[in-house]
Amino acid sequence: MHSSSPRKAAITFLTAVVCGCNAEPPATVQSGNSEENFVAYAGANVWDGTGPEVIEDAVILVRDGRIVEIGGGNPPAGARTIELDGAWVVPGFINAHGHVSGRWAPDEVQDPAARVAAELGLYSHYGITTVLSLGDEPQEAFALRHAGDGSVPEHARLLLAGPVVAERDPHAAAAQAADNVAAQVDWLKLRVDDNLGTAEKMPWPAVEAVLAVGAESDTPVATHIFYYDDAMRLLKAGSGLIAHSVRDRRVDAAFVDAIKEAGVCYVPTLVREVSTFVYAERPAFFEDPFFLEAAKRSDMERVTQPGYMAEVAASPLAAGYRKALGQAQENLGILQEAGVPIAFGTDSGPPGRFPGYFEHMEFELMSEAGLDPVQILLSATSVAASCLDLQDVGTLEKGKWADFLVLEQNPLENIAATRSLRQVYIAGHRVPRT
Repeated sequence: MHSSSPRKAAITFLTAVVCGCNAEPPATVQSGNSEENFVAYAGANVWDGTGPEVIEDAVILVRDGRIVEIGGGNPPAGARTIELDGAWVVPGFINAHGHVSGRWAPDEVQDPAARVAAELGLYSHYGITTVLSLGDEPQEAFALRHAGDGSVPEHARLLLAGPVVAERDPHAAAAQAADNVAAQVDWLKLRVDDNLGTAEKMPWPAVEAVLAVGAESDTPVATHIFYYDDAMRLLKAGSGLIAHSVRDRRVDAAFVDAIKEAGVCYVPTLVREVSTFVYAERPAFFEDPFFLEAAKRSDMERVTQPGYMAEVAASPLAAGYRKALGQAQENLGILQEAGVPIAFGTDSGPPGRFPGYFEHMEFELMSEAGLDPVQILLSATSVAASCLDLQDVGTLEKGKWADFLVLEQNPLENIAATRSLRQVYIAGHRVPRT
């Protein structure tokens, strides 16, 4: 379980990485080791996720899947050396709001556990090495999460929220939340939204009952919101994560003060809005070779049926969410400027939201909102890890898992360089990119 204090430390952490207060000169590689599992990744430009600095021509030493040291010089004697030839290395990306159901596995895969594993492989194909799935995962996902020693070398790591708590009666909502806690979820998930006035929100007594279960069990609660007033009330009531953007109005100093005082992180999920209106016509990204590397063709066919596209084009909800995207981007820029911890997340995984690729689309939308490449990369690595209280991932530092990406181009200059992805390593193990 997680305590709230590490997330309250996220603001202090964010200040440190932005100002570079914890920056230290790169180490020089020291000793050798003849073991086969001692590996030196040599000749890379390493951005370790702790600030804007880059270690040039670096050697990353990894033993048993964990980082031993990162520094300059030559690989030590006895290490198995893998040359990276001037590539760019960054920590694996962390999605603080996705959904893992198995629906994105190839149609021919039938076993439920294999479907979940295939979906996690789709995330890792695109460089997402850790996913917090916020709700309604199949039971087989729990077994996958608990398998092994935590290194999970074949696909993205997984954290779970279990069934989204939606009971309207306070006692029933508390009981459902308690069942989730008993199943050892990493987070609880609440949804406080009316779908632009087309549905009824979860009653506040039921919301408060779930927050109480979270507080009593030391299990953080992520809350789906749309409206400013709901977000403010949830911050005061004890929400552990604001899992979507405020989209009905401009955030103000009062909101900034409230989220900082609560020590809570903000997950924009801008691409969620895009998914509601982009299929009014065949989207341009359907021709993107990077998308087509692993896109599920049957879902592409589903959303490009003439009847489906006509329905999206005529939908008042699609029009409403298109407008909401602009407000969400404006608010993201305000909160980033104010120093609120922004945890990268996309809400990918439901129908029409292609896992893996949509994360790179989110990067572009964050850039449009005014964030620079370093701010975006921090959001998807060290800040997301801090917000989720993950101690072993998010940065490339001694003792942490060697979860990293090898890129052909420099993402610190242009965030689109994340698409130049060459290799993905999880716990020092090169995972397949299917």
